[in-house]
Amino acid sequence: MTRVNRNTDRLKPRPSARLAGLVFTVAALTAPQAIAEPQTFVVDDEHFSMNFEIQHIGYAPVMGMFLEVEGQFEYDNEAKNLPSGSLTFKSKSVFTNHEKRDGHLRSADFLNSGEYPEITFTVTEFESTGENTGVVTGDLNMLGKTRPVDVDITLNKAAEYPIAHEEFTLGMTAETSFKRSDWGMTYGVGNDLVGDEVKLRFGFEAIRQSEGWLD
Repeated sequence: MTRVNRNTDRLKPRPSARLAGLVFTVAALTAPQAIAEPQTFVVDDEHFSMNFEIQHIGYAPVMGMFLEVEGQFEYDNEAKNLPSGSLTFKSKSVFTNHEKRDGHLRSADFLNSGEYPEITFTVTEFESTGENTGVVTGDLNMLGKTRPVDVDITLNKAAEYPIAHEEFTLGMTAETSFKRSDWGMTYGVGNDLVGDEVKLRFGFEAIRQSEGWLD
């Protein structure tokens, strides 16, 4: 005589339970997913350094920097995308550790700081080239002229800062080169006294801003 397990039916999902489970699964699969959005990062001027170098009569490069800079940009850490941003250099802050030369660089022969106090770089496009690398294309405005420049960037670190402000912070390195004569800065180019190519390399930390930071 076959024994019947009367508890078997209790183990089977009731139609209403199966329906509820199906509805829950469909809802979970079709619910809008959280979409990462670019966030605003402001360059920390206490942790920004840059240098430029230009050949002097072919003997050796003159190296210098701009001491005053500010900037901010939008960055999506999930998508690794940098859709917009800008950097502004104060041309009078040029420094090569030689007072007379610095004065000459501020003159109309070079930066013409009296008429053009700022040099700006505005992001127009970003292309990822690797897990933590990319190329930023932007408009470099100098001496009243604007031309595109490609900048190679590397994201060194993205994490909560371990000390002080303890905010989420990006650390980046960037470098590029261009011909200054393209902006009309031609002093010393024709007779090879001063090189035409300018090499730039800079690194900085940028701090993520919370909502309402402009208030």
